[in-house]
Amino acid sequence: MDQTKQDEEYGYDLFPERNTGKHKKSQIRDSLFIFNHKCQVMLTFAIETSPYAKLLLGAMKNSGCKVMKDRHFSCEDCDGTVSGGFDAASSQIVLCQNNIHQQSHMNRVVTHELIHAFDHCRAHVDWFNNFKHLACSEIRAANLSGDCSFSNEVARFNFGLKEHHQECVRGRAVRSILAVRKISREEAQKIVDEVFDSCFNDHAPFGRIPHGNKDAKFAYREYANRDRYYANL
Repeated sequence: MDQTKQDEEYGYDLFPERNTGKHKKSQIRDSLFIFNHKCQVMLTFAIETSPYAKLLLGAMKNSGCKVMKDRHFSCEDCDGTVSGGFDAASSQIVLCQNNIHQQSHMNRVVTHELIHAFDHCRAHVDWFNNFKHLACSEIRAANLSGDCSFSNEVARFNFGLKEHHQECVRGRAVRSILAVRKISREEAQKIVDEVFDSCFNDHAPFGRIPHGNKDAKFAYREYANRDRYYANL
C-alpha cells in the first residue's frame, strides 16, 4: 500500500514521528526536549502509582506480555487533535507530549492505551481490517479507563442524562474510530452499535467498571490477591 494512503487510512498522519521520512528531528529537537522530559516523568509516575496502570501492567505480564517502559512507550509530538495512540504494528503506545500537560490526563491516556495493548496481548485483534475488533477495543478503553467518569464528564459540561455513562462510552468510541479510519459517522455508529453490549460488559482485567481511583484501587488489590484463596486450600 502507498505510504501516504496508509498514513491517512490508519491514522498514522496524526502521529508524524511514526513516519521518519516526513519528520525532521533536527529542526524541532531543542523545542521538544522539555516536552519529552516532562512526558517521561509523568509516564514514570503513572505506571508506578496509578492503580489502573498497575493492574493492567500486572495482567499483561501474567498473560506473557511484559511491558517495558523504554520499549513499549514513546513520547512524541502529535497532531493537535489526539493525546495518544496504540501502534499495533510495533506494539508501542504513543503518548502525545505536546498535548498532555497534567498528570491526571497522562494517567487516563496511559490507561486507555494499555487497555488496547492488553486486548492486543490476549486476543487476535485484527486492528487494520476488522472494524468490529477496533470498535470493541475502543468501547472497552472508553468504558474502563476513566474517560467517562462523572468528574470528567462534569468538566466537559456533559451530565444529567439517563444511562449517561453508556452514551459517553458509545460517543467516545465512535470519535476514536473516526480519528483513525476514513469511514462515515453513520458507518462508525453502526459498527459500535453491533458490538456494544458484549464489549461494554467485558470488564477484563478489572472485573468491574472502575468509576474512579477508589474503584481502581479496590480492583487492583483484588487482582493482586487473586491467588491467595486457592493457596490456602
